[in-house]
Amino acid sequence: MTSPTRRPLRATLALVGAALIVACARPADAPLSASEKSAIADTLRGLIVSAYDLSKPGDAVARMMSLYPATGNVVSASGGRVSVSRDSLESGIRAFWQYVGQNMRGPQWKWDQMQIDVLSRDAAAVTATYHVPHLTPAGRPHTIAGALTVAFQRQAGRWAVVQEHLSDLPPDPSADSAATPMAPAMDHAHH
Repeated sequence: MTSPTRRPLRATLALVGAALIVACARPADAPLSASEKSAIADTLRGLIVSAYDLSKPGDAVARMMSLYPATGNVVSASGGRVSVSRDSLESGIRAFWQYVGQNMRGPQWKWDQMQIDVLSRDAAAVTATYHVPHLTPAGRPHTIAGALTVAFQRQAGRWAVVQEHLSDLPPDPSADSAATPMAPAMDHAHH
């Protein structure tokens, strides 16, 4: 049998433990700290840079598609068109890789600016500019470039792009062909 003085002590310890758990628990709608925002931004930056690392061996299309949900729709606006089908998005990326990407010699995807706005624990927007210097099959220097804005959502613990808007760098009439906007095959997909 428990002594009468031990019951209040156990009850007090249980209440103190419960109070600590409640005090330490952060509500889901609590504002994010600067370090939480920074950690999310670093995660998203890493995902994007890794997906577009053209120096990696393997299937570049699969790597780029890893940014998107495995199933469901993705809204993509590019070249004056909008698609909502993940299949259409993948088809555009494959077309780019077939007609442009695989013909680039020594391409380097370089991120010029990347602005990451962490909106919540499960949503963020990224706007970035980039350029991809490379050699043509004939050995001439060439660059494609543009900007993108993507909306990330955390789904089942995984960050995925659910909406995107892409634009090409406008041609510079005073420049030669060494630095041009993306090829027409990239109008549908920036990849």
